[in-house]
Amino acid sequence: MECQERTEIPKLMEISEVVYEGKGQKSFFFRHSLNCRPGQFVMVWLPDVDEKPMAVSYINKNEFAFTSQVVGKWTSALDKLKKHDKVWMRGPYGSSFSIKKNACVVGGGVGMASVSTLIDKLKDPTIINGARSKEHLIYLKRYKNKNLIAVTDDGSYGKKGFTTDSLKELLNDNNNKIKIVYTCGPEIMMKKVFDICNKYKVECEASLERMMKCGFGVCGVCMVNDQIVCMDGPVFNSKQLSKMSEFGSFARLKTGRKVTINEYHSIHA
Repeated sequence: MECQERTEIPKLMEISEVVYEGKGQKSFFFRHSLNCRPGQFVMVWLPDVDEKPMAVSYINKNEFAFTSQVVGKWTSALDKLKKHDKVWMRGPYGSSFSIKKNACVVGGGVGMASVSTLIDKLKDPTIINGARSKEHLIYLKRYKNKNLIAVTDDGSYGKKGFTTDSLKELLNDNNNKIKIVYTCGPEIMMKKVFDICNKYKVECEASLERMMKCGFGVCGVCMVNDQIVCMDGPVFNSKQLSKMSEFGSFARLKTGRKVTINEYHSIHA
């Protein structure tokens, strides 16, 4: 499944392994090569249920995976799948993260899945990994030897508070050498990360999540202002984000109706 040979026709792939990551969170592995850059995604189709975009969260020469969290009908159906079950898949699609030195990566909840292959490529990044509680933190063992700051809303693991609090502390340190911040997670969090980066004059790249029906720029449902998330994104840089007034505020449902971010996340799964 090389990128150069990609078609828009899904391929049937067998699950080689299912790994529990956290509460309601699993990684689904496939023994296939995939020419995929950090931040790109695949479209995963469960017949009679729906098709959804999933960030590639693990990748090596002959294997890749995506990580899912149960939030609705589609993810609940996916959660029931076992080793040797099969799904239909196409891609990879979208833009990717840049690879730069002196980086900080801020992940919120399952948003860590979108920045995980980036972390694997970066040289000694600072990682801020946040979730509401310890049981919702993912990849702790995976990055145990990295410079990782764990943050939980309830203080059940690591520092009590929010990822944005830890980012402020980091950038406020006169000895910090951070030149770029990469982020993925709840959009309200990412908007705050972006605002903090602007304040400290640090470059920012964010991976946005939107409803995607096609994955290659035809349906227009994933638009944010004049940007098509599945084609122009999902990764956007500071310059692009600064021109997107809908970032952190609005999204579109499957019907194309524009709603607030909070309403979007309460309906979309």
